[in-house]
Amino acid sequence: MRLLRKILLLLAACLNMSSRYQTNALEIPLDVEQLPTITEYSPASLIAFPFEESFPVKCEATGNPEPEFRWTKNGQDFDPYQDTRLITLDDSGTFIIPNTGNLTEFQGNYRCFATNKLGTAMSEEIEFIIPNVPKFPKEIIDPIEVMEGQSVILECNPPKGIPPLQIYWMTISLQHIEQDERVSVGLNGNLYFSNTIETDSRRDYCCFAAFPRIRTIVQKTAMSMVVKSTNSLLERKPSLLAPTGMESHTRLVKGEDLQLECIAEGFPTPKVEWVKIGFNKLPERVVVESHGKLLTVEMVNEEDEGKYMCRAKNPHGEVVHHFHVTVEEPPEFEIEPQSQLVTIGADVVIKCVVKGNPQPTVGWRVNGQPLNEVPTSNRKILKDGTISIHNANPENSAVYQCEATNKHGTILANANIMIMNIQPLILTENNLQYMAVEGKSVVMHCKVFSSPASSITWSKADSANAVEGERFTVLQNGSLEIHNVMKEDMGEYSCFAQNTEGKVAIAATLEVKDPTRIVDPPRDLRVLAGTTIQFSCQPEFDPSFGDDFEVLWEKDGIALNGSEDGRYILEDGVLEIINVSFGDQGFYACVARTPVDQDVAVAQLSVVDVPDPPEDVILSEHNGRSVKLQWTPGDDHNSSITEFVLEFEESQHEPGSWREMMRVPGNHHSALLKLYGHVDYCFRVSAINEVGKGRPSQSTERYKTPASAPDKNPENIKIEAHLPHEMDINWEPLSPIEHNGPGLEYKVSYRRHGSDEDWTERMVKRHSFLVKNTPTFVLYEIKIQAKNHAGWGPDPKIITAYSGEDFPSAAPDDVAVEVLNNTMVKVRWEHVHKEKIHGHLGGYRVSWWRLRSLLDSKKTHGDKHTLTFSGERNHAVVTGLKPFSEYSLIVMAFNSRGNGPGSHSVNFKTPEGVPGQAAAFSATNIQKHKVTLTWSPPVDANGVLIGYILQYQLINNTEELGPLMTLNISADSNKQHLEDLEALSKYKFYLRCCTRVGCGPAVSEERTTIPEATSTDVASFNIRKSSSRFPPRKTTVSPVANATLSSIGLASIHGSISNQGWFIGLMCAIALLTLIVLIACFVNRNKGGKYSVKEKEDLHPDLESQGINDDTFCEYSDNDEKPLKSSQHSLNGDLKGGDSGDSMVDYCDEDAHFNEDGSFIGEYSGRKDRASMEIKGNNQSTA
Repeated sequence: MRLLRKILLLLAACLNMSSRYQTNALEIPLDVEQLPTITEYSPASLIAFPFEESFPVKCEATGNPEPEFRWTKNGQDFDPYQDTRLITLDDSGTFIIPNTGNLTEFQGNYRCFATNKLGTAMSEEIEFIIPNVPKFPKEIIDPIEVMEGQSVILECNPPKGIPPLQIYWMTISLQHIEQDERVSVGLNGNLYFSNTIETDSRRDYCCFAAFPRIRTIVQKTAMSMVVKSTNSLLERKPSLLAPTGMESHTRLVKGEDLQLECIAEGFPTPKVEWVKIGFNKLPERVVVESHGKLLTVEMVNEEDEGKYMCRAKNPHGEVVHHFHVTVEEPPEFEIEPQSQLVTIGADVVIKCVVKGNPQPTVGWRVNGQPLNEVPTSNRKILKDGTISIHNANPENSAVYQCEATNKHGTILANANIMIMNIQPLILTENNLQYMAVEGKSVVMHCKVFSSPASSITWSKADSANAVEGERFTVLQNGSLEIHNVMKEDMGEYSCFAQNTEGKVAIAATLEVKDPTRIVDPPRDLRVLAGTTIQFSCQPEFDPSFGDDFEVLWEKDGIALNGSEDGRYILEDGVLEIINVSFGDQGFYACVARTPVDQDVAVAQLSVVDVPDPPEDVILSEHNGRSVKLQWTPGDDHNSSITEFVLEFEESQHEPGSWREMMRVPGNHHSALLKLYGHVDYCFRVSAINEVGKGRPSQSTERYKTPASAPDKNPENIKIEAHLPHEMDINWEPLSPIEHNGPGLEYKVSYRRHGSDEDWTERMVKRHSFLVKNTPTFVLYEIKIQAKNHAGWGPDPKIITAYSGEDFPSAAPDDVAVEVLNNTMVKVRWEHVHKEKIHGHLGGYRVSWWRLRSLLDSKKTHGDKHTLTFSGERNHAVVTGLKPFSEYSLIVMAFNSRGNGPGSHSVNFKTPEGVPGQAAAFSATNIQKHKVTLTWSPPVDANGVLIGYILQYQLINNTEELGPLMTLNISADSNKQHLEDLEALSKYKFYLRCCTRVGCGPAVSEERTTIPEATSTDVASFNIRKSSSRFPPRKTTVSPVANATLSSIGLASIHGSISNQGWFIGLMCAIALLTLIVLIACFVNRNKGGKYSVKEKEDLHPDLESQGINDDTFCEYSDNDEKPLKSSQHSLNGDLKGGDSGDSMVDYCDEDAHFNEDGSFIGEYSGRKDRASMEIKGNNQSTA
């Protein structure tokens, strides 16, 4: 930081020097005769570094006529053009000294003079310095022997060289000598020991002197020091090793660094304190370094002057030293002489006021010569050193130099005094065209040089008067500024310049453009690293610019257009960045630019990603089975860390497998870990933010915990009783890492509950134990305790469990069946006594099978169905029975061992129900006005058939249907002839089978009559359709049948087509396909086997069941299959529909279960209102 401030100070001085000449120089066009002005010259000190190839000594100047250059060296004329070893430049005063190895004779002080016929300008002196290569003298240094506790000074005495000088004390192996309160390096380079100890003995103390400006480091001969030990260290009060005496004086130049040091010897080692006399505490700019021995103030000024004191003290006394600090400064201009352009006959005053400490001496020169050597009658020097010229004339034009000197340096200023009269000279080009943006400002230039000064006016071409108004301003340099430009400001303008010597004018044209605006600016983005993003920027601009318009993109002020990075794609105002990385973060500016204005919109890109791995992961506070884990978070990549994941790996049980130990909040950077015993741990940490989990850190060193007794006992103890006289005890074993040490075993203890007998104990290494010869289903107390070589685990908890179960030995009594409707019964029974269960009651199972249909006198044993009910139940509902059938039923209890004996069987009968669809239904012998319908009885009659209902109506593929005709047909008929039908018309026929309960679902068929009496036999179809309550408006018709009818109709119309061969072949193919369809339907109809209750319900609905509402079993539910309601319409006015409404949705029981064949039994869960056409089943059988 100190070096940086020095560099900034030097740069500021250089800038001040450069700007001084710019300020003093008159702005006179080079076309006008003028005095020479030096524009550039080398710095006051020019060092010839040996690594440079050449050394330019610069001097550049302007003037009219062009100036000639001459040099002096050490006050004597020096002509670089005459020395062939030097390189000179044309039209320049600069010469170059090549580094040919012989530079000594060029060393000296140089000054440059630039002269033309009007005067001479001169530069400050330039010192060309040839640095010597610093070297330590070759010497033999005797070893230094001291007694332990004594003080020692190892002298460096560095050689002289170009500053700055840096001193290092190191060993031969380039290891730095460590400094502390006892050992330090002084400002003079010496190594001080306030007192010595035995470890200070070494033979290679080396002093290194570094000169960075000449890139040189030199080494002093190594020194040896031997510290002899002693049994009695004499303590003593402090005394100063540096500086010596009671006080000292320090003088500095303003801007330098003040450094005061106090190095004291003594034992114990003294401590040093600093004060500034007259102040309660040290000023804020004071810095104390080097263990209190060095006081520093950077870039001192007058405020830092004063008296400072250091105090070194230990328990035996103290010593002080006073520093008198004086701050001086080199010469500095308070008022610098200024160049002036003066009219003939005016008075001229040239001032030069300088300050410095000591006070500088000031001298005047004119054209490089002492002022007293160039006398002029109208010029005199006033008492304050000011030059006054009265009634100046052109002969008084000259370059005046003011030079000030004290012991810290010299400064020089040139002032060009021009005495002349000249008519206005407009330096701005004529007929310039300016473009301005509406609403902004514009400046039209009219730069004028004249003596005396000119008056400048502006006017517009369409007006003879000067422009005026608040929006128009004529600036001091003659330019016209127009504020808030309007369209009417367009046109041609004239600038007039006039003084006593004449008048001149120029013209300028102004165009006014629409402003450039970004109407759709880019938006701020926050994206994930690796993604592709787009910034959009849509501007508006004056259309007259045409292609003279551009959209540029910048990132943090750096242009992206033309970038060689292929990840940037710029097109049509869109900036696309591919594979965004963290280096892409920043502010992106869209610049819409025309030749006259621009608009800028800025958006910020923030890139987020998972956090970097934590760093500096270390273990501390080791305490047996606990340790503290600390870490430093990595970069969170613009997304705050929410938590840290701590993971561990152990080398014994699962080496290489990392497992999560715990998580801590994102603002925590340490955690105290509780560890298992006898485990060799290794840890790592991962960070999580909103993006995700970052990579883990480097793992820590390993830490092995000591063995200890188990912290816990087994959990999840389970008793499995597979046999009546056994008790199998199982438990979840401790994981290997939970053993806490070697030799893990388990002590299993058990005894009968409620007894005073001692515990039976067994030691096992596995995680199960079988107890034999136990009574059946007896309650036991059990406990399990873990143990290893280090000791026992905590006292275990006692659990209770029963020994093995046996089959129930009794069946339920008083089994009774109540018939609820033709498909459902309710079963009741008495509970089996608890003592007969021989275990935990699982529930009851109801089994039933069909003996026969009541239409058939022969009994058969149908498939057995079983339904399970959990818990203490005494009733159940069985659904899905077939109407008009005889069944047998038993009930049994069960436990985890199995089923008990079944009850006495109970027989019961179900009442009649509505029949199913007719097994077959077809139309034959289709003629012009007739058709014959045939059918077969239903497969499931569900009662005694009492007849059929046949309905038909004309449909003809129109929205309007014909009247529905209804016929009642006796049960012994299977055919019906229909007459008086319309020719070439489509009819739909419906047939329903009926019992005393009601009529079943309809089966339908569509047929078309023919135009003439051609008898046609169409194959019948075995059709099974869903229940229909009313003749549907849309039915599915066999494609074969339609094709047949169509063919017949066309054959009748066209007559002779039936005699052709292709027609006969087509009819044969159709007949064959029809036969195949009939066979497939017949096979499907006569398939035996089981089918789902849902399918049964769809085929055999029962109206009676819809009114029943009791405990009903249901594990099957289909939201699309709603329960059937008693909404069937009467087909003939006196015969009601009797479809069953049984549904699994209506009879739900959460404890019921499906049997293997998919059937179910439930019991009622509620009571629903019965339908008006309810058929009650009141049969009840008792076992």
